[in-house]
Parts: sequence; C-alpha cells; structure tokens
Amino acid sequence: METAVNILIAIVLLFVVGVLGMGLWNMAKGGSSNTSQRLMRLRVIAQAVALVLLLGALFFFGGPKH
Repeated sequence: METAVNILIAIVLLFVVGVLGMGLWNMAKGGSSNTSQRLMRLRVIAQAVALVLLLGALFFFGGPKH
C-alpha cells in the first residue's frame, strides 16, 4: 500500500511540474490570459492534492517501524 501511495504522489508531483511548464510556455509565447488563469487554477488544485497525499502518507506511514 505504501508503494502505491508513493507512486501516486510522484505522478501528482510530475503533473504539477507539467502544468507549471505549460503555464510558463503559454506566458513566454504571449498566449491567452484565460489559458494562463485556467492553468494556474489547475496547478493550485494539483498542488493541494499533492499536499494532502503527502500529509496523509506521513500520518499513516511515517510512524516508527516495529
């Protein structure tokens, strides 16, 4: 279970990096501001999901191993 959560966290973090890159690319090429806003909202939501997953993993799997 712990491995599955770690893989899910990695996927979500890669998604955040991808959306950030798309937003930077859109801004660099002078794209639509609506697209930039949409990408920013998506990035913030993805970051929130990543944070919840990280905190949940620390809560459930971060204790001392016996």
